[in-house]
Amino acid sequence: MPITITQGELDRPDVQALLALHVAAMHAHSPPEACHVLPGSALAHPSITFFTAREHGELLGFGALKALGDGEGEIKSMRTDPAALGKGAGKAILAAITAEACARGYDRLLLETGTTPDFAAALRLYERAGFLASDPFGGYPTSDFTRFLRLDL
Repeated sequence: MPITITQGELDRPDVQALLALHVAAMHAHSPPEACHVLPGSALAHPSITFFTAREHGELLGFGALKALGDGEGEIKSMRTDPAALGKGAGKAILAAITAEACARGYDRLLLETGTTPDFAAALRLYERAGFLASDPFGGYPTSDFTRFLRLDL
């Protein structure tokens, strides 16, 4: 059975559990001044579309697309469940986010992430999808820890 991508599901218990793991990991692996992870309540904002990936009903991961205006969107809170690593969930979620951004007529996708080994798998995913180094955006401060990426659509 292929991976199924769904918009929504933020209130589901398995999503909330994985989101709690994500928030804890971001706080554990990011300096406080560079930790911009959004809690679940912030992901419910109308400017954010939340996506889940499932296989046989089991949650594999999630991601979110934030509308920034001026033809831009931001990828927020991508996370694959540790038990689902290597199953293609991150790639499937990123493809769904990219497709949604294209359907909305966005010109580019932006994201902010870390540079330490804890972020290496995510950086590989984004680079394989065609993301390139970018200038800071959205008021995020620059630091040695922070990396900005963009995908022109």
